[in-house]
Amino acid sequence: MIAGLRSTVLRWTGLLPILAIVLLALTWGRTLPAALVAVVSCFLAGAVLAAVHHAEVIAHRVGEPFGSLILAVAVTIIEVALIVTLMVDGGEKNAGLARDTVFAAVMITCNGIVGLSLLVGSLKRRVAVFNPEGTGAALATVTTLAGLSLVLPTFTTTTPGPRFSPPQLVFAALAALTLYGLFVATQTVRHRDYFLPVTSAGKVIDAEDHADPPSAQAALFSLGELALALIAVVGLAKTVSPTIESGVAAAGLPPSVVGVVIALLVLLPETIAAVRAARRDRVQTSLNLGLGSAMASIGLTIPAVALATIWLKGPLVLGLGASDMVLLALTVVVGTLTVIPGRATPLQGGVHLALLAA
Repeated sequence: MIAGLRSTVLRWTGLLPILAIVLLALTWGRTLPAALVAVVSCFLAGAVLAAVHHAEVIAHRVGEPFGSLILAVAVTIIEVALIVTLMVDGGEKNAGLARDTVFAAVMITCNGIVGLSLLVGSLKRRVAVFNPEGTGAALATVTTLAGLSLVLPTFTTTTPGPRFSPPQLVFAALAALTLYGLFVATQTVRHRDYFLPVTSAGKVIDAEDHADPPSAQAALFSLGELALALIAVVGLAKTVSPTIESGVAAAGLPPSVVGVVIALLVLLPETIAAVRAARRDRVQTSLNLGLGSAMASIGLTIPAVALATIWLKGPLVLGLGASDMVLLALTVVVGTLTVIPGRATPLQGGVHLALLAA
């Protein structure tokens, strides 16, 4: 057992959070040259991957439904930490950062992860097969959360601009938490079979090959490493945030690009896992990862950011503009048409990826 734990510590997922904390201590509060910013950014990305890895280890140990909650909460902590870190000193400039990040996450998951999964799965088996009941329920929940949190604020009249009043923000946060909790219960307890992979003939695959659960010692080690990784992510993000914002401004790009960068960074592990599942002909697993990530991004991030507004300075802008609402509406319509048959060809994957590019 000791030898196994020693080998775990010596892996990159064990070493990187420790090294990231050391780097954070050396760079905190300093103005960094471009070369060092690149190094810090690499450690930041590595800390995100390490955090998700250790969350998965803990999730494997405790089992469902708590495992899914631990992974979702860990990823959401990373996302919220990055958003709040950039919003603390941004004021009006970063008022829409939470909206931009959540919207980018929805587009990346519902079009990028879903599109890649369908494309990879259908190219391998000619037709990608999945369960329309479970996937449809996930898409409906994502659509409702996106509508309540990102579209409705544009049309409310209590406060000027695309913003919620405090009572409206409380309602949106509670609705998001409630719907996310209902979905988790449906996926892991009440209707678990709706979210299991299916064969080309439509038969549910209930038995999967899983590795033995990690020992309690390994799970405790991963818990400590997860805490270190999350601290490193928050601190390193704060260190490189001025460079990211100035780089986006110097390139003439809109401030919303910062939100896209955050979403891409946070969703990288889920994207890799979804593509791997699609290559193993487990397209339903890929869709669960994609739509589940979108749901967690809205259902947990919006309440957390709403709570953070108690001490954050400046307004919280959530409402989307006209062009973004058109893209969201197209995503919902195309996603619905993709889900209904329970089967998809490379065409459907390509359509979703085209929406992501737009």
